Amino acid sequence: MTEDPPRRPTLADVARRAEMSTAAVSLILNDRPGSRLSAEAVERVRAAAAELGYRPNPAAQSLRLGRTRTIGFVSDQVTLTRYASAMIGGVLEAARAHGHTVLMSETGRGGELSEAVEEMTDRRVDGLLIGLMAARVVDVPPTPAQLPLVLINGASPEGHPCVLPDEHRAGEAVARYLVERGHRRIGILGDLPEARTVASASATIRDRFAGISSGLARAEVVPVRVDVPDWAPEVGYEYGGPMLDAHPDLTAVIAGNDNVAFGIYQAAAERGLRVPDDLSIVSFDDEELAAYLRPGLTTARLPYTEMGRLGVEMLLGDRRAERTLLPMPLIERGSVRFASRWIH
Repeated sequence: MTEDPPRRPTLADVARRAEMSTAAVSLILNDRPGSRLSAEAVERVRAAAAELGYRPNPAAQSLRLGRTRTIGFVSDQVTLTRYASAMIGGVLEAARAHGHTVLMSETGRGGELSEAVEEMTDRRVDGLLIGLMAARVVDVPPTPAQLPLVLINGASPEGHPCVLPDEHRAGEAVARYLVERGHRRIGILGDLPEARTVASASATIRDRFAGISSGLARAEVVPVRVDVPDWAPEVGYEYGGPMLDAHPDLTAVIAGNDNVAFGIYQAAAERGLRVPDDLSIVSFDDEELAAYLRPGLTTARLPYTEMGRLGVEMLLGDRRAERTLLPMPLIERGSVRFASRWIH
């Protein structure tokens, strides 16, 4: 015969142990303002609660306070993408620090965002985060006016508060990094024409390449530019090879992202070019494989964890900033060396 599970201590149990009224105990344990109870009474109640192992009932608190202490997190592919899932870690860490639980929903690219948002509002979450794997502009469906909402790694035409990587400064930093190491013949492989003209394609890519252009122009460097239709290793290989053939004097290449850089590695190796002795390569994103290439890829890291953490802080705190940018630290590995030749 199985034993019944031990009964969960109640507020009344704590009141009896502390020899105080249930109302007074409730005031103390729920941190309600306006209480005139003494410090000694507060200490006695908290000690009694600890001795009994009392924990507040979340459902009862929700009914009493009108808050569920839950955050809704809706994403497109964040939970399915290995390196972008760091955003979830940041969200969970910050939510836990604020005593909140996170409900998650995954729509997939092209999924029905409005349905996922509606499901979260039906569950009466205290706030809603929309996280995107690839930074872009999305139409946010209508939500209750009193429901706080923050976009992570994305923006909206409606101007919702959002957290984005500071791509412009990252682009400038990458360009400056190469220039400071003596590179003057630099190729840029990976700009996406669609991202320059279609807002929904990307919220930040134009900033990334504008930053690169600004950094190189400041050093009076005129780069070789090759646009690509997509960011994939095979694209970096297919377009990188002809670029290297047509411009054998290049000493460095800035790749649009790590996937493109992977393809450039292959194209360079097929032509007998050693990285970084003959060709330096620098990139963006810091995918996991960037550290496993030989030599390791120097790249500007997308701050997914930090964006997730800050998204929660904005949701539960001061959300007045419409657009908050976070730095992308440059992760130095072995793919860049000082240029052995200076070309002006």
